[in-house]
Amino acid sequence: MCVSMGEEFDPDADEDAKDGKPSRKYLKEEVLACAKQLGALQGFNLLCIDTENKFISTGIAKEIADAAQGKYHQIAKADGNAIASVTQNALNSIKAQ
Repeated sequence: MCVSMGEEFDPDADEDAKDGKPSRKYLKEEVLACAKQLGALQGFNLLCIDTENKFISTGIAKEIADAAQGKYHQIAKADGNAIASVTQNALNSIKAQ
């Protein structure tokens, strides 16, 4: 298992690791740390389109968008048209800056 920066996963670094595999908490922290690093890059823009059912959502998509200082959109009924519309609006917003 590789983690960010190309290091190999160290099960001793994760108290909740099982069978040499990282825990969900560890992986979540890793993803959010990567998103934060990406968000700090000049010219990096993240668009996170959340297609999870909002009643059973984990909220991770919003957390990723926030960590990367990006835009978050929740789409209840995701289809090609809805995703294209959100994407086009986000691109237009970026171009207008």
